Amino acid sequence: MTKEQERARARRRHEEQQKSAKPPVGDSTRDKQVFGVILAVILIVAAVIVVPKIVGSSDSPAPAAGATTPASTATGTATSTPTSTGGLAAGQKLAAGCTAPPANQTTPKQQKEVPAKAAAAGKTFVATVKTTCGDLTFELDGAKAPQTVASFINLAKTGYWAPSPCHRVTTEGIYVLQCGDPTGTGQGGPGYTFGIENAPKDGKYATGVLAMARTSDPNSNGGQFFITYKETQLPTDGGGYTIFGKVTKGLDIVEKIAANKALPPSPADGTPVSPISILSVSVTEKKA
Repeated sequence: MTKEQERARARRRHEEQQKSAKPPVGDSTRDKQVFGVILAVILIVAAVIVVPKIVGSSDSPAPAAGATTPASTATGTATSTPTSTGGLAAGQKLAAGCTAPPANQTTPKQQKEVPAKAAAAGKTFVATVKTTCGDLTFELDGAKAPQTVASFINLAKTGYWAPSPCHRVTTEGIYVLQCGDPTGTGQGGPGYTFGIENAPKDGKYATGVLAMARTSDPNSNGGQFFITYKETQLPTDGGGYTIFGKVTKGLDIVEKIAANKALPPSPADGTPVSPISILSVSVTEKKA
């Protein structure tokens, strides 16, 4: 084979290799690939941050919450409540006249049947609520909210709330202290639920009102309730929130807790800086 033939053969091999080789990535293509990788990373990070918030907000009980609804919403969910061994959580401090809270319950008493409202219908009751900051006295209106009052009496007699923290305070937009979940998470309930009674059509809740906390489901009333320590306007969507009584003594205690606001990161809505826990509840019928 001559040198000329060898050079020709080499050229043919080179041409064949060039045909089968992948073309080089141009600058514009490379830029698109890099941008795609960055975008994918951003989407993954966003999903990790946002999705838990969305999921959490759908499950938390909420009467008048966030800036617009009361009771255990995602922002109301207690993430810094006292530990299972009792005492203060990080950042908490006792208000004057208060003692350290006991441990939250891990397995509250559960019931399947809704208490019969006939037990409270047409009657008025007085509830004495002993707390770590002093006694509160409620007047319960069985004429306007017989199902709710019957449930409250039942939970008091069975010791459901002994003990349980007031796990949420709101200090902007709405003014409530929310209590009644023995676990302190804002997710606890007695095992049964019932519907709305005696909710104001205009959404106005006077100072000292005692009302039920619930989720967006109108039939989700259970064991959580809230106290308005200042006149509050709440949304009427979904039927509003059941008013079943009023505070007749001890509202100053609630005001004291609210004055110290909530723990960071949201001082306007969350776990109280100054803890207060229910130790026992007793109820007697008020005679005419």
